Amino acid sequence: MTPVVTLAALRRHAIARSLFTPTTLPRAIAKLGFVQADPIRAPARAQDLTLRHRVREYRAGDLERRYPRLAVEEDFFVNYGFLPREHQRLLHPRAASAGWSPTTRRRAQEVLAFVREHGAVHPREVDDHFAHGSVTNYWGGASSVTTHLLDAMHYRGLLRVARRDSGIRVYAVREDPPAPADAATRRQHQDALVDVIVRKYAPLTAAGLGGLVWRLRAGAPRFAGDLPRTLARAKARLAHARIDGVDWYWPEGERPQSPRHAPDDDVRLLAPFDPIVWDRRRFRLFWGWDYRFEAYTPAPKRKLGYYALPLLWRDEVIGWGNIALQDGKLASTIGYTTGAPREPAFRRGLDAELERMRVFLRC
Repeated sequence: MTPVVTLAALRRHAIARSLFTPTTLPRAIAKLGFVQADPIRAPARAQDLTLRHRVREYRAGDLERRYPRLAVEEDFFVNYGFLPREHQRLLHPRAASAGWSPTTRRRAQEVLAFVREHGAVHPREVDDHFAHGSVTNYWGGASSVTTHLLDAMHYRGLLRVARRDSGIRVYAVREDPPAPADAATRRQHQDALVDVIVRKYAPLTAAGLGGLVWRLRAGAPRFAGDLPRTLARAKARLAHARIDGVDWYWPEGERPQSPRHAPDDDVRLLAPFDPIVWDRRRFRLFWGWDYRFEAYTPAPKRKLGYYALPLLWRDEVIGWGNIALQDGKLASTIGYTTGAPREPAFRRGLDAELERMRVFLRC
């Protein structure tokens, strides 16, 4: 008799499949399929905080340092981040919803010729050469027209990120434009993109799966009209269970109820965008409380902290941690939903995790 899939089994499955045995950086990115990026460094960028649990001897900044030698691209998927090149190709050709004016098209062609001539360029070099001026950005501040244009050219697949210099994207011409695809190939590409989503974020509720597939409107806008059918195909081929009135989906062949998913005693501070905690609705179903990312919340209204990291012990997220570097030393503040566990195993695990964080940050 096949064991019944329970919510507790799904919770353990979500943790076990995401926190796989640490491996090499290329293999970890391939296994995840996508690593979300975020520029805030408190105490490290989200991509580094995500990879440190999944890459052997990973240190903050390793992805940026090694990026030029990896078969990985920066691009927009369901969020902005890093994808294996084979996945990134599925997102293109891509056109923005708003077309370019004749002036912008002319500028883009001039910039493209300039980048092609110079090989790889920093936005400052382009701005110095063309002096495009500034515009008001999304947050109300002044940004360079050149920066906006380079971002738009990157989004459209004219440019790629060759590397970063002190966190700033350095661009090169993208030389591998995708070939047109017939209807059957389009469906294959759509299903492959959904498979990347499911491999990264499963098990998913029906609402979570639908929301992530809908996000492909931005990552692969040419597929926007096909997304309802793409979602229906995904639901038909994925493993499925209904628990307490909620439909759940995960890759066919995986066994959430497997005893191999038993949790260990390790304590882990997770990135706010780690796949284990990314879906806030799933988070509440799994752990019964609301985790909030409060970096953009006014300080007086914060309840957890500027960049609170969910605190995972065994198969429970029992609180959060705020980590900072002060005079080159690690400072930590830990909060709990219902109080700190009294078991010695938790104290040992937390001490070990803070030591791993010190090594990761090169304190």
